[in-house]
Amino acid sequence: MSSFFVSRFNIRKLLLLAGSALISVECALPLLGNAHGGMEEEPLGAGEFRLTPQLTIEGHGGFENNVEGKPEHYGLDGLFGGLMEWGLENGGKFSIEGAFGPVGVWGEAEHFYGAVHSDHDDDHDDDHDDDHAEHDTDYKREDFRGYLKATYAPNDRLSVAVDTQPYIVTKNQGEEKKGTKNSIGAKVLYAFGAGDVNFALGDNFKDLTDGAYVSLEHRQGWDSVGEWQGNYTDPRVGVEFNYDLIAVKIEGGPRFFVPSSEASTSERTDFAGEVEISRPVGDNAALFIHWQPTYSDKDGDDWGEGWQHHVGTGVTFRF
Repeated sequence: MSSFFVSRFNIRKLLLLAGSALISVECALPLLGNAHGGMEEEPLGAGEFRLTPQLTIEGHGGFENNVEGKPEHYGLDGLFGGLMEWGLENGGKFSIEGAFGPVGVWGEAEHFYGAVHSDHDDDHDDDHDDDHAEHDTDYKREDFRGYLKATYAPNDRLSVAVDTQPYIVTKNQGEEKKGTKNSIGAKVLYAFGAGDVNFALGDNFKDLTDGAYVSLEHRQGWDSVGEWQGNYTDPRVGVEFNYDLIAVKIEGGPRFFVPSSEASTSERTDFAGEVEISRPVGDNAALFIHWQPTYSDKDGDDWGEGWQHHVGTGVTFRF
């Protein structure tokens, strides 16, 4: 993509426009039920196989309000991949999902949670003073990102997933070093009900128990030069429900964070959560918008009490 064009593109306008479209768009085509990589399809019988190509385009931003200078980052992603599913006995399913594509970076690229911004006096390149000191949000470069996830669900209530999320930094720039960041994780989720709560069809507040679930996720992260950044564990309680075609997911819980020994922060317990809203458009697409807030108590020279936020919006196509 042209660096001149993307440097003049206002990513915040993209987030606003796409979020508005999520609520207001109307299509003459028949509509689906879920979104953001989860548009519902017919269940698979035991032994059946399905391959679904998919494309996700997302604009997103990160706001570190508890860090000195309140750095921000913005990105525009285009990920193309596919979902392979195998039907199992008792309504179970095994799936492998993966995608890869370019990322336009404004400001600083995403990093593993809890990584702090430090002012090292080592061999940073000449862009260090310009890019890090001001935490500017000018257009920087095109990176690449991907993910690969395998999920085993023996029934419609329980699922176990493992994944890897590589991120390729294409050149040295400020604190960013050319190389591949990575995050790996494992997650267990148990749903208490069938999850088909829809207030537009007569369900009420007490029916939310049918959309409730609990989950436990653990993640480890490395930066682009292979240095371990730490790990965190998220036990969460969540609920999913619909209002007509709009699907809503709300979840939250403590985050037990263990930083790298190189960081100036210590082990701590934060709060982390997510709110996601999605809406189908046509037979093959769904719009989504999500907000991921985290809160920390003051801890360390480069970390402070306050909130961090990640917001994103986009569209997923399935073919």
